[in-house]
Amino acid sequence: MQLFILTLLSCLLAVQASAVAEVFAANGVVPDVISEAPSQLLKVTYKNGLVAKDGVELTPTQVKDQPNVEWDAQPGEFYTLIMTDPDAPSRAEPKFREFKHWVLVNIAGNDLASGEQIAGYVGSGPPKGTGLHRYVFLLYKQSGKLEFDEERVSNKSTKDRPKFSAAKFAEKHELGKPIAGTFYQAQYDDYVPILHQQLASN
Repeated sequence: MQLFILTLLSCLLAVQASAVAEVFAANGVVPDVISEAPSQLLKVTYKNGLVAKDGVELTPTQVKDQPNVEWDAQPGEFYTLIMTDPDAPSRAEPKFREFKHWVLVNIAGNDLASGEQIAGYVGSGPPKGTGLHRYVFLLYKQSGKLEFDEERVSNKSTKDRPKFSAAKFAEKHELGKPIAGTFYQAQYDDYVPILHQQLASN
């Protein structure tokens, strides 16, 4: 019976890994952001139970507040969470690829509140007329609690946000490949000018 359960779990994980890899590749997240898709789906939930996965389209209004992010954390381990937009200012002309939306490091287990904020959460702000942008969440398992020398950026500033690279950040801090991920898409709505004003306030 135990062997059957283990086999079933193994099959389910393989199916999930295949599904994540498929959707990341079909939407160009691989190779635009990372070279290889993570094996696990990261659960990202916004207000009103809106789940960000499989490239679903959400509006900037719906994602303006920091989401709840869940994963199967291992006791005593630390994690890094990144949210990035490879389509800045547009997917057709991504000259600012990537735009850093959120970076949390040294997260104890899956307690987001315990993490150190490198970049405060900023929702989607795609400029008018630039079409759909991809917003990618990546989770990395750290080798332990790490020192990060990056300047901390609040959610009222664009400092150091454009031309970010999740892959290079992971390489610099020896985070390895992401263990989980997901993404949604969004395009301009009436909330975007409010967000842009917020980002210009510092």
